[in-house]
Amino acid sequence: MALERTLTIIKPDAVAARKSGHIIAHLEREGFEILAMKKITLTRAQAQAFYAVHSQRPFFDSLVDFMTSGPIIPMVLERDSAIVGLRDIMGATNPEQAEEGTVRELYGTNIERNAIHGSDAPETAAAERAFFFSGLEQG
Repeated sequence: MALERTLTIIKPDAVAARKSGHIIAHLEREGFEILAMKKITLTRAQAQAFYAVHSQRPFFDSLVDFMTSGPIIPMVLERDSAIVGLRDIMGATNPEQAEEGTVRELYGTNIERNAIHGSDAPETAAAERAFFFSGLEQG
């Protein structure tokens, strides 16, 4: 296994429901070290830039609306096989299909309000980390 860094975001639904601490504790129990963390509210332009890869998808506008609806908590995480490990711990995008005990099964409401985001590949993780954190902030 290789030590990796990834990005996760606790989404506005989970922050508003005061589940952030539960999600952070869940990630730490799974062996993730938090290297950087902040609480911010994205502007519309920032959310559009972050999710630009989805700009032609039918859900883009509702995704941007959702991600700007309240504070989020982006974090840089590190552990062996962090990217795949986080995606396993998050569970399926749709909480109704997520395995028992995953973050989305526990804290997600529906396919859009699913509590957490995680990078899907090393290149994506690097770009997403840089979007939210400077090199100095990433440890």
